[in-house]
Amino acid sequence: MIQKDRKIGEVVAENFHAAKIFENYGLDFCCGGKKTIETACSEKGLNPENLLSELDNMNTINQNVIHYDKWEADFLADYIVNNHHSYVINAISTIDHHLQKVVSAHGERHPEVAKIESIFNELKSELTDHMGKEEKMLFPYIKKMSIALKNTLELPVPPFGSVENPIRVMESEHDNAGLLTKEINKLSNGYQPPKDACATFRVLYSELREFEDDLHVHVHLENNILFPKAKVMEEKLNRIYSTL
Repeated sequence: MIQKDRKIGEVVAENFHAAKIFENYGLDFCCGGKKTIETACSEKGLNPENLLSELDNMNTINQNVIHYDKWEADFLADYIVNNHHSYVINAISTIDHHLQKVVSAHGERHPEVAKIESIFNELKSELTDHMGKEEKMLFPYIKKMSIALKNTLELPVPPFGSVENPIRVMESEHDNAGLLTKEINKLSNGYQPPKDACATFRVLYSELREFEDDLHVHVHLENNILFPKAKVMEEKLNRIYSTL
């Protein structure tokens, strides 16, 4: 039985089916994953017992769960790059193209799409830079730590000091990306196209919804699983080599 003092991110890390339940209650499981269920429900004026009941029922129904939290950190880092980073790069190109078409054809009647385009331009710039820093700096170091622990190897001192320093920056950037997607969600009325929307308009909103959904999973895997694993690995390595 899941208790209300459990952190949201921990619950989702153990069973990703919980993500949909938290979303249905309007609770953020990625950037807000460090909050306890009780705290998050209190902030929203929700009864945590109803939520807990659904979570317990979920555990009896869903048996085939991908346990991301059981994966090795180096494998998880590669998975994030190959699945979520590559998705973002490909989706950005497609969404850009459709945004330009929709703004050109419908921008006068629906000025909100021009605002969405401006916010998405900011979001894609930030995410591209963010993912580059992860792939060139943070993730390679996490993979080196993982290999070092498996093979009892000593690591060179990283240029950023403790791994907590770049993680803190990445988490802050995740928070900002989350705020930008929430703005897009609000401007699009929850990705509901207007009645006079053409096919491209409708496809665009579906793509933006998928983009936000993927970002939630992407951020969750990093904030709530990969980054905590990295901190634990660093602590273990520091203990090992402080005794030598």
